[in-house]
Amino acid sequence: MKTKLLDINGKEKAKIDLPKCFSAKVREDIVAKVIEAKKVKQPYAPSPVAGKQHSASGILIHQRKVWKSQYGRGISRIPRKIMTRKGSQFNWVGAEVSNTRGGRRPHPPKVLSMISLLKINKKEMKLALESALSATVNEKFVIKKYATLKNSKIENIPFIVESKLVTLKAKELISSLKKILGENLFGLAVQKKSIRCGKGKLRGRKYKSNAGLLIVVGDKEKLKTTAFDVVSAKKLGVNDLASGGVGRLTVYTEGAIKNLREKK
Repeated sequence: MKTKLLDINGKEKAKIDLPKCFSAKVREDIVAKVIEAKKVKQPYAPSPVAGKQHSASGILIHQRKVWKSQYGRGISRIPRKIMTRKGSQFNWVGAEVSNTRGGRRPHPPKVLSMISLLKINKKEMKLALESALSATVNEKFVIKKYATLKNSKIENIPFIVESKLVTLKAKELISSLKKILGENLFGLAVQKKSIRCGKGKLRGRKYKSNAGLLIVVGDKEKLKTTAFDVVSAKKLGVNDLASGGVGRLTVYTEGAIKNLREKK
């Protein structure tokens, strides 16, 4: 599959061959399966000894003629701790169980339930990565992902730029990407942060932001910018290319294409 290699001004410089992975069939079901398996949630739970940190054991016996027994005292059979004692007379206070003051939570969140134990086969992982790469150079999938592109046409897709792009300063980089992508696509490329509507603001998710443009560079190339996501071809994964659906707006450098061709 031949495609255009663009210079930093968005003009055609040469024709290059794309690696085979860009011609693969897009399997959205496999990509969704991998994304689900790779989901990361920060585990949280109360301390394992919460509600048990009292001086008394909380174990009482309910039998006759036993010292320190609950029998015949007209009290419920819940664990208790001793506050004061006079001979064999005790002043007890309920402890440890969830219906008592300072007791444990009845059904606290558990760490094990928050750790993803899903596994993916190697062949499926490879297929998902090829599908995600293939969707980034397919106009149909890019338009499907971005609602504002409906009934429009994308020029110069796939966006493969000469490696000179990584040497540009911040202002020059933004100016170059405007020429490469065009005004319409550049609006989607910029990461935007906005305040969420509704009660989510009170629940630790006040801000929401779009993914923006992904720039894939070669293994030996470096690009310092906070305006866009930058990832090396060596570390490129399904989460980078297809989080939220296949067809993310992506720009590849010439070095990245070379590294992807060498990658099996």
